[in-house]
Amino acid sequence: MTSLTFILGGARSGKSRHAEELIERLPAPWSYIATAEAYDAEMAERIGLHRARRGEGWQTLDAPHDLARTVAGLPPGRPVLVDCLTLWLTNRLLAEADLSAECAALVAALGAHDGPVVVVSNETGLGIVPDNALARRFRDAQGRLNQMVAARADTVIFMVAGLPMKVK
Repeated sequence: MTSLTFILGGARSGKSRHAEELIERLPAPWSYIATAEAYDAEMAERIGLHRARRGEGWQTLDAPHDLARTVAGLPPGRPVLVDCLTLWLTNRLLAEADLSAECAALVAALGAHDGPVVVVSNETGLGIVPDNALARRFRDAQGRLNQMVAARADTVIFMVAGLPMKVK
């Protein structure tokens, strides 16, 4: 597996499961950096299902905000899965962070990790133009972040209905 693999796709396209399968081909232990926060019961259930799917060998680190520092703090050589950039970017947007600076720091940290990294993100630019300014700002920021990570990635995979399509 290459050093940085980027997996994109729509909701329920199989992104996370494919990312986990790629990491599990490597020797454990594996780090799973989770960016979700459970603000309601439905999201807590989703997080629980993701955790239950991962077996022995996984170390889960929660990083809903300080993702670059979490990646930078990983042990050298450790395979890592970041799931997902979309939730992290949402968290940072709502916190009114400097998205340009934080995205640049994140991409630098991903590129600097001495070990395999798999990153999951949603492709948000395939749908309709949102009807409000915040949603358009998010969609545009997500598109820019996805481009930055894809440019740095050795491999880019687009998931469609559970099927991985190699883009790069």
